[in-house]
Amino acid sequence: MTTFQSSSGDGGPAGNGGQSPNNQGSGFGHRVDQMGSDAQHLWDNARGAVTDLRDSMDLAGRVQRNPYLMVAAALGVGYVLGGGLFTRTTGRLLRLGVRLAALPMVKDELLGIAEAALRGVEVGAGRVADMQGSPSGGSARPQGH
Repeated sequence: MTTFQSSSGDGGPAGNGGQSPNNQGSGFGHRVDQMGSDAQHLWDNARGAVTDLRDSMDLAGRVQRNPYLMVAAALGVGYVLGGGLFTRTTGRLLRLGVRLAALPMVKDELLGIAEAALRGVEVGAGRVADMQGSPSGGSARPQGH
């Protein structure tokens, strides 16, 4: 049968080196206290950072000035953080947004084509009127041979 010996904080077996169980417990307690103070220090730093961020962004003032905009921003942040970014609904909204954004460009292109067609009709009508008003009876043949 194999037995294992526990080791103390200095790497030697327990009970050696003149350490009593009380000394081992105080080392562990000291570590726990150190971890607790480190955690408290981290918590204080995080709280200070959040306070600094809140003060620099002036969230309370922004909410007072633009409440609807801030509600919309909160909805957007919640949607993204809630995992809604990669859903079918987002894809549909993006397609709709692209269509609505492209609508003015398509309208401008269609208006340009229509204006060019109208100019072509006007030019064609002007030529027909010139031909009908010529003294040779509508044919524009050169006189000669």
